[in-house]
Amino acid sequence: MAGLTRTMVIWVPDWPVAAAAAATGLSPDEPIAVLEKGKVLATSAAARAEGVRRGQRARDAQSRCPELVVLKYDPVIDARAYDPVVSCLEAITPGVQVIRPGMCALKARGPARFYGGEEAAAAKLLDRLETYDVPGSRIGIADGPFAAEQAARTSSPRTRMHVVPPGGSPEFLAPLRIDVLEQPELTDLLRRLGLRSLGAFARLPATEVLTRFGPGGAFAHRLARGYDDRPVTGREVPPELTRTLDFEPSVDRVDQVAFAVRAVADELIVRLTELGLVCTTLRVEVGTESGRIHEREWLHPRWFTAADVVDRVRWQLQGSGTATSELMSPVVRVRLIPDQVDPVGAHADGLWGGGPDERIHRALSRVQSMLGHGAVVSVVVGGGRGVAERQTLIPWGDPPVPARPPDQPWPGAITGTARWPVLAPTTIFPEPIPAKVFAADGSLVSVTARGDLSGVPAAFSLLPVGTTTRGPGVQVADSNKLYPITGWAGPWLTAERWWDPATENRQARFQFQTADTRAWLFALSRTTWQAQATYD
Repeated sequence: MAGLTRTMVIWVPDWPVAAAAAATGLSPDEPIAVLEKGKVLATSAAARAEGVRRGQRARDAQSRCPELVVLKYDPVIDARAYDPVVSCLEAITPGVQVIRPGMCALKARGPARFYGGEEAAAAKLLDRLETYDVPGSRIGIADGPFAAEQAARTSSPRTRMHVVPPGGSPEFLAPLRIDVLEQPELTDLLRRLGLRSLGAFARLPATEVLTRFGPGGAFAHRLARGYDDRPVTGREVPPELTRTLDFEPSVDRVDQVAFAVRAVADELIVRLTELGLVCTTLRVEVGTESGRIHEREWLHPRWFTAADVVDRVRWQLQGSGTATSELMSPVVRVRLIPDQVDPVGAHADGLWGGGPDERIHRALSRVQSMLGHGAVVSVVVGGGRGVAERQTLIPWGDPPVPARPPDQPWPGAITGTARWPVLAPTTIFPEPIPAKVFAADGSLVSVTARGDLSGVPAAFSLLPVGTTTRGPGVQVADSNKLYPITGWAGPWLTAERWWDPATENRQARFQFQTADTRAWLFALSRTTWQAQATYD
């Protein structure tokens, strides 16, 4: 078709599996499934042979293949592992556009003229990928990126390429299933209308498709007709910023490595400054004599200086060693990789400086440099039921990611909203207050596994002995002072993480009302009573 670009699409089948397997040290030949949001995103050939398919839930996939290795999908690892593959292709032909990790496109005209034809160019690219240890790649060539992608997916494992003649894209696409459009809502509606192939969809009048299905349906209709006029735009090759330091002979002391890294760190920061950039995320790779690579990604609240880079390398080495100076295995290589860089203008100080935030950051960074990475922490609130378990201590400068996701349902959580208990707490104690609950005869109240009470709660006292403040607005008196209970409700029995003996927590919760009309939320875990919140 006139106006359409001859496009070459290079596809690496099962790329998410290959990237995840390489990151975890597994072989792609094992039965592996990569999961995203609880469903199978990609599978290895061995897993497909056992009946594991994309879109299955994890439990269903494991029931079909008990030996299945389940890995979580990480888009960062996926993209990072694919970047060297793109660089490998750019070494012999420029203008590579990444469609998604595992698939890229380029204009076919240039390579075809240079290597003597489209098939010869495709064979050269496949050979290049084979030498780079990326086996099984496929190439499709057609008019437009969509038809070229489908050509790559329909190529045979033997030839590994499929060339659609110029002008032949509509005929090639016509028998394909409507699902290749990857628009679930649209394709579900089209199937219910009896349109199960791209050819059947392409025969509909374009004006009626636009009226019935909107702009998204009209775009899909153009793809089905083989009229994909999207341009192929090669990525802008970023400047080489990675710095590598090799040690010959190997070094087995942290201070020696840190001293040698200083010059490389200075060189990296100077290069970033020349480009008008600052680094906010740094990846440090430490290669040891044993063959292992210790890799970690470091974030900075502002941007990295050379001293900050040296500190991160030292902290990473101290975390992998048995002491602050000796390493478990001598270091043979250190690589500094700026994973995220920003224009320096985006982080420039104001006219009068950064104010209190800048001073706080510098002070905390200085303390962290002297005492170690984990010595300065900040609190991040995540998911959980009790206040204490919702708090995660994050070292200063690390990603503020809580240990438990806050967006998950946490039935029975103590929150400021009226879910449970019936009344929302007005004061939640940052740390639960130890207490004792007494029956009318003076004995301590206990609760059986069935929820039976040893006595009716009549009063409680707050611990420890001595007047102190253990929560906003709550004065804790000495243990001799009793708070008479005028009304109570409960127990509500909860069993948290009962499947994990190490973190299992079984509680009985109560609401007590005292003579001052305040309501209290109490919890009994085994034989320990705690006051967790109050209500006005």
